[in-house]
Amino acid sequence: MGESNDSVEDGFILVGFSDRPQLEMVLFAVNLPLYVVAVLGNSTIILLCVLDPGLHTPMYFFLAHLSFLDLCFSTSCIPQMLVHLRGPAKTISFAGCTVQLSSFLTVGGVECLLLAVMAYDRYAAVCRPLHYAVLLRPGLCSRLVAAAWGSGLLNAGVMSPLTMVLPRCGRRRVPHFLCEMPALIKMACVDARAVEMLAFAFAVLIVLLPLTLILVSYGHIAAAVRRMRSAAGRWKAFHTCSSHLAVVSLFYGSIIYMYMQPGNSSSQDRGKFATLFYNLGAPVLNPLIYALRSQEVRAALRKAPGRLR
Repeated sequence: MGESNDSVEDGFILVGFSDRPQLEMVLFAVNLPLYVVAVLGNSTIILLCVLDPGLHTPMYFFLAHLSFLDLCFSTSCIPQMLVHLRGPAKTISFAGCTVQLSSFLTVGGVECLLLAVMAYDRYAAVCRPLHYAVLLRPGLCSRLVAAAWGSGLLNAGVMSPLTMVLPRCGRRRVPHFLCEMPALIKMACVDARAVEMLAFAFAVLIVLLPLTLILVSYGHIAAAVRRMRSAAGRWKAFHTCSSHLAVVSLFYGSIIYMYMQPGNSSSQDRGKFATLFYNLGAPVLNPLIYALRSQEVRAALRKAPGRLR
């Protein structure tokens, strides 16, 4: 089908998985219940963190924000993807594409720094337990979350306009199921290397710098655990950090795979599935990880029906 027949006025066509109609049906059947689970799971975590006094601690303050970010991730693109999987129309307006890209860049930037903040919280809990209340006082927690949102908004405020204004000479077919920055940049009919280099620089700052802080925090935690003589103390430290480590592995594993490699090093299909996991798999798994690993969350779940009466 020619570009002129596929183009839409003032908008784009999200190709997604349209070249595989049978795969579209399978993806719809799998992703619809997963999206419902993601919404219910993260909404439950947020509600528990607000209503249960036992969860009014820095760790669960950050967890509530993480769940909100996961909701934003999924809701920014999954409902539209589900609509596209079920019908022939694959279009999105220019404004809708801009909002989707901006949301994706904002939330991604916020989550990177928030996970680093949560690693600092775990460092304080394991390595400085007597000073924990001072190191993670409420005012500081709020400022750290505000800084995370500032980094995400800066990322979107710079990269989204630069990406959307690139000339595309009538090209409207986005080889993805959402308006993702690398896919939109590749559609440009001009030399976009400057935008790609700037995107890579932002990725280093927003992705790798927080990851470095996470690794440093866990380096201190590992050293503290090695000094512990009690097996019970070591197990408690592991239990304290295991949920966050699992979430970090899920998040950074997918985001580094997508963005921190040369542009032509992986197939488009693998990139689509990595993005799908980033937007839906992690938001489904994160609440389950914390619910299964955290005694406080399980206790709050048992008490929730009484609090809602």
